[in-house]
Amino acid sequence: MSEEPQLTKPWLVAVWPGMGHVAISAGYYLMAKLGMHVMAEFSQRELFDVEHVEVKNGLIQTGRLPRSRLFLWSDPQKVHDIIVFIGEAQPPIGKYAFCHGLIEYARRLGVERVFTFAAMATQMHPEHEARAFCAATDEALLAELRQLDLETLEDGHIGGLNGVLLGAAAEAKLPGACLLGEMPHIFAQLPFPKASLAVLQAFVRMAHVEIDLAELSEQSAEMSQKLGELLSRVEHEMDERPEAEDESLGVLPAAESALDPADERRIEDLLAQAQSDRSKAYELKKELDRLDAFGLYEDRFLDLFKKTE
Repeated sequence: MSEEPQLTKPWLVAVWPGMGHVAISAGYYLMAKLGMHVMAEFSQRELFDVEHVEVKNGLIQTGRLPRSRLFLWSDPQKVHDIIVFIGEAQPPIGKYAFCHGLIEYARRLGVERVFTFAAMATQMHPEHEARAFCAATDEALLAELRQLDLETLEDGHIGGLNGVLLGAAAEAKLPGACLLGEMPHIFAQLPFPKASLAVLQAFVRMAHVEIDLAELSEQSAEMSQKLGELLSRVEHEMDERPEAEDESLGVLPAAESALDPADERRIEDLLAQAQSDRSKAYELKKELDRLDAFGLYEDRFLDLFKKTE
C-alpha cells in the first residue's frame, strides 16, 4: 500500500460480491457517482488462492488472484471523506485475520465509522418497495440509524465479511453498521437493484451526501417489473399444473463469454464516455452486467478511477 494520505474524518464502506449483487452494485454506484479515484490496494495474498484460469483463443492465461482496492472521495465541505473498499472475492480462509488487517489499516487512516452493505432475503414481492434493515456495533450508532426509520435486524446473523468485518470493528472499539437491502428470497440468485437503492438511500441520508440516484431507481423499476411478470407467469403455470414439481427460479442459461462486434463497439463507446465523465461509469457497469461481461472488462473499468494529476 502506498503512503497513507491525510484525510478528513473518513468513513469506510466495504463491499464484496454476494446475494442479489446488492452490496457490490451499491458500492460501484457510490464510487461512480462521487467520481472516486483509486487510493490504495489492500494486499493479503497469503489468504487467497487461484480458483480458475481464463482461456482466450485457446491459450491459457496466467492465474490471477482476486484484488481488493480502496477508492477515495474527498469531501469538498470538509465534513468527512468517504472510502469505498471493493473486494473482488472473499478469502476462502482467514476471514477474521483479513478483517482485522483491514480494520487496523482503517484506523491508521483515521476512519471514524465502518459500514458494510448486504442483502436481506424475505418473502417480499419483487414489485413492492424494498425496506432497508440495519444493525450496529453500539447503541449510539443504532439510535442514529433508527432515526432514519430503518428496520432493525433484532436477531439473526450476517454471513460473510459483511458481518465479520463489523465484528472486528466492534472488537477494536470502532463504530460500525451493516445496511441490508430487502430482496425476494426466491430470486436470490438474480441481481436486484431495488435492494441496492434502498441501501444507498439510507447511507446518503446518514452521510449527508448528495448523489443522483435516478439511474439506479430506473434500473430498479425495470428489474422489479420483469421479476414481477416472471413470478406471475410461474404462479399461473403452477395453478394450471398443481401436480408438477417446483422448478428453480434462480437458474438461467449461461451467457456466452464472447461479445458480438456491435456489443463490443458499444462497450468501447461507453468506456470512452466514462473516461471523460466518471458519472457515466455506472451506465457502463450496467451494460457489462447485462452482457455478463464485467469480468472481461473489470481491469479497464477500474482503471477509470485511477487518480489523475
